[in-house]
Amino acid sequence: MDKVTILPYDRIYQNFIDPKYLHDGHDEYYYRDQQVKKPEGGWRHLRSDEIERLVLNNNSASNWDDIWVTDQFDTAMVRNNHFFGMVRIGRVTRHVLQYHDLRVPVGITDSSIISCDIGDDVAVHDVHYMANCIIGDRCILFNIQEISTTDHSKFGNGTIKEGEPEDVRVWLEVMNEIGSRKIMPFDGMTTADAYLWAKYTDDTKLQERLKEITQASVDIHRGYYGTIGEGCVIKNCWILKDAKVGPHCYIKGASKLKNVTINSSEEEPSQIGEGVILVNGVTGYGCRIFYSVVATRFVLGDNCNLKYGARLIHSVLGDNSTISCCEVLNNIIFPSHEQHHNNSFLISACVMGQSNMAAGATIGSNHNSRATDGEIVASRGFWPGLCSSVKHSSRFASFTLLSKADYPNELDIRLPFCLVSNNAAKDELHLMPAYWWMYNMYALARNTSKYQSRDKRKRKIQNIEFETLAPDTVEEIIEGRKLLEVWVAKAYLRSQGEDPDQYEYYNLRACGKNLLDNEPYTVEKLEVLGEKVEKGRRKVVIDKALKAYHAYGDMIVYYAVKTCLNYLESHPGVTMKAIVEHMRGKRLRKWINLGGQTMPEEYADQLRADIRDGVLNTWDDIHHRYDELWKDYQREKLRHAYFSLMFLYKDDTDVMTKEMWQENLDQALRIQQYICDQVYESRKKDYDNEIRSATFRNEAEKLAVVGRIDDVSFVKQTRQQTTEFLTLVQKYKE
Repeated sequence: MDKVTILPYDRIYQNFIDPKYLHDGHDEYYYRDQQVKKPEGGWRHLRSDEIERLVLNNNSASNWDDIWVTDQFDTAMVRNNHFFGMVRIGRVTRHVLQYHDLRVPVGITDSSIISCDIGDDVAVHDVHYMANCIIGDRCILFNIQEISTTDHSKFGNGTIKEGEPEDVRVWLEVMNEIGSRKIMPFDGMTTADAYLWAKYTDDTKLQERLKEITQASVDIHRGYYGTIGEGCVIKNCWILKDAKVGPHCYIKGASKLKNVTINSSEEEPSQIGEGVILVNGVTGYGCRIFYSVVATRFVLGDNCNLKYGARLIHSVLGDNSTISCCEVLNNIIFPSHEQHHNNSFLISACVMGQSNMAAGATIGSNHNSRATDGEIVASRGFWPGLCSSVKHSSRFASFTLLSKADYPNELDIRLPFCLVSNNAAKDELHLMPAYWWMYNMYALARNTSKYQSRDKRKRKIQNIEFETLAPDTVEEIIEGRKLLEVWVAKAYLRSQGEDPDQYEYYNLRACGKNLLDNEPYTVEKLEVLGEKVEKGRRKVVIDKALKAYHAYGDMIVYYAVKTCLNYLESHPGVTMKAIVEHMRGKRLRKWINLGGQTMPEEYADQLRADIRDGVLNTWDDIHHRYDELWKDYQREKLRHAYFSLMFLYKDDTDVMTKEMWQENLDQALRIQQYICDQVYESRKKDYDNEIRSATFRNEAEKLAVVGRIDDVSFVKQTRQQTTEFLTLVQKYKE
């Protein structure tokens, strides 16, 4: 048990590092000296007259010979301090530093300082205990209880120092509470890194190599000092311990920052506000963390927001995400996640970004088995409705919308862009595939531009696919069409008194496709039931299967034609004929979403192999590989788009004729006009809703508040995009 002990007086500053960890003739200041920027002109000892004035100003030192200053050192600006050990102080002149409405003089007053380096033009006032820290130029440190560093500080990295036991290593137990997918956090970790590490747990050699790479990314030697970058303002805080704070960070009223790296820069400054507790983690650049947030064992991406009492534990949060007023535990969350309503709860999940958690949503209800909770995997665009409750273990295709309900059983939703409804009266689960495309085009079409506009990152390390229709979502659409073909065929055979289980899979698909393409009236009369969708025996009813099937087809055509045209536009020397010839003999690849960056699965497999085999030996090497794959993305996306289009004709065809291309251009024109019309119509519902007009005195007040639909910026933008697309298609038709 820890207890208070009595030590010799000089131990307050000596033996910062246990002598047994000093090697190669190094002293305890060796790594400190490597971290410090030496001032122009260097440091010097104090003159005797300066020491005399400092003593008169009520300053004391364990040894005045250990105090080093520059030639610009005004003793009048240093009052009521206690110095211990070697303290080096940069330029101190009679100037004032201002940040917002706070103005404080340069200098050091009413503080206790132990073995620190203080840069030029720094204001340190009422810092009651500051030990083993390096303070950058032009910083303001005002009213801080403790700011200190231990000799074994890791600054949030999941590494250990020389002589430390393995059990002190910080792990993040992501995606489940068992700890079987645990990963080591590190400064610079992206959601792609986290997912690569946590997903492929069966690849034991990969797991060993990633641990080795992470441990090797930091120096195991003890003695590194905590750093406060230049231009930082830290005021009215309680404890900063083992903290590495980047330049131009603003920290006010924080309760406790321990074993953390706070990345920040002049271009992307981070801010931390009142009552915040951050322990064992790393934040990205440009993050804003305010109002009683608690985060432990975490990694935040760039441009993230945590606020209003949010709790983030054992989780990785991707770039451009916001969490407030809720609890988030044991997750990997890809970029562009929104969760800012009270009482929402997300646990043991992998949510693949562009997601929105409504108020009261409980994703990962506890105690639905005798074992530890399972996992939830939700592809891009996951949106559970108000007060939805979902059980472990469940899986959701891209852009799944859950209507408000307490879902009693585990779910496996494989139909993308789907509305899921719990019909309690009939004790049935209802799925409406392609719901977004058919009934809420405004929200769907706006999705891409919305997330692009919210991407405020200056340094885009994590590559992110923002397009709604991309290889990952289109592959789900293709699989969704196959499911609908099979389920429609089985519904038809049951209506004819036949046993569908007697038919082979491909025969069922052929039967269903024929019905969906050629016998719409027959399909409309069928009760189409989903299979292996929910754990339980109740019906899973597929609503509007016919309309959804053809909507899926339109989505594939639109994605494929648009991708091909964009490629042709950006590669003037390439023709569609050349693309067709290039694709001959190739096949559709399977794609995955790796932390927000989509790529062919075989490329991810090669990435893993190169890590295992030592081809990639650092996280920088791995990130460089991500970037190389991203450079090839448009070419690979073209290939995917081409074969997705070919799928609509025949699964195994690879040759597009001129007539087929012309037909698809015409289809794309029709679809673009449909999108434009539906954006207008789905938005117009709000304007035509009489109940929504009840709060206004008259039409004039309504127009003053909500405006005219024709003035809605996204409606105007969609019309402009439609005109441009029509022009582009016409160009290639001719």
